[in-house]
Amino acid sequence: MKVLYDTILKATYTGRPNRFVVTLDLNGERVLAHLPNPGRMWELLFTSVTMYIVPHDKPDAKTKYRVVGIERDGVVIMLDTNYSNDVAQHLIENKLIPGWEEWRVVRREYTVKLHGTSSRFDLLLTNDKGDEFLLEVKSCTLFSKTGAMFPDAITERGRKHLLHLKELQNEGYHTGVLFLVQWDRAQWFLPDYHTDLEFARTFKEVAPSLDWEAVSVTWDETFTMPTVTRECSYPSDILDTEAHDSGVYVMVMHLDHNLDLEIGSKGMMHFKAGYYMYVGSAKANLTKRIERHKRKRKKMHWHLDYFRGHCEMIAGLPIRTSWDDAECALADAVRGVAEWDVPKFGSSDCDCKSHLFGMTENPIHNKAFMDVVENYRMNMLDELINR
Repeated sequence: MKVLYDTILKATYTGRPNRFVVTLDLNGERVLAHLPNPGRMWELLFTSVTMYIVPHDKPDAKTKYRVVGIERDGVVIMLDTNYSNDVAQHLIENKLIPGWEEWRVVRREYTVKLHGTSSRFDLLLTNDKGDEFLLEVKSCTLFSKTGAMFPDAITERGRKHLLHLKELQNEGYHTGVLFLVQWDRAQWFLPDYHTDLEFARTFKEVAPSLDWEAVSVTWDETFTMPTVTRECSYPSDILDTEAHDSGVYVMVMHLDHNLDLEIGSKGMMHFKAGYYMYVGSAKANLTKRIERHKRKRKKMHWHLDYFRGHCEMIAGLPIRTSWDDAECALADAVRGVAEWDVPKFGSSDCDCKSHLFGMTENPIHNKAFMDVVENYRMNMLDELINR
């Protein structure tokens, strides 16, 4: 079996200055490492997790090391997207992709021209009959206890790519996508309709036309070529019931100073410096509701509108769900990981103590908070999928 790297070191994650660089503790020394995967990876990047790095193979590189993997719950996860095509080729040529045993790789980065537009594909496959198969390869690093979703950030480019694959299929080409799920516990796969609803809708539209697979793979600390753990199921009926622009959300904000502020009819309220999590819901137009909350200038209506103009917006996290009681349940879950709350803020029409909660650490980097988000976005789907 092919080993991808000669020297692999273990380090401890401490921070991420930008999308492509992380700071690490390597045997007590602070080092920088290039991160070849630009995804958000909020569900993986927590202080003190173990990362796998290799010495950078480019002498003029800005960082001495390059990240190749990370651990989650003791499981090794591949992060180095530079090797996605190598992994895909290995799995295909060793007939490890269910249903694709007849195919073999004949070319990498193959370009096709259609209606004057050139498109490059990761792999060109063929079989004994001489048929051609244009294949795109995607690395999936967004998982829950038993599920996987893609992408972990909005990708208009990815959505258009799906439409182009379908267009080529309609023109007579054989096209498809291979999702390499880097989590051997994944049993099902879905497009991430929470993060990118338009991508999910497009995927739902084109999936029946494409030859695609999502397979979970198993890695170890040697980063030898992986094995396929299983073919992930595709519970498409979940998209019918859950993938709509409605549900609940958490707005994550930062207030850098103590503040006494008049909140509409509630009167003067005190907010101490820190990070805040506001829980709300929208029965329709969830995306627009989140975008409205992100704006500072607007007509005052909700409690949050008064507070918003005094703090920095960190993120808006949509959770698309058909569950009627999700807002108060989510507020209760967030309260369980928060350090304080602002009494009766945003909860005038329910029995909740509050819908605004605070902590000293950025919640995006707090595992307990991100576990709540993961639970409501993905883990709760297990019950629906296993009915």
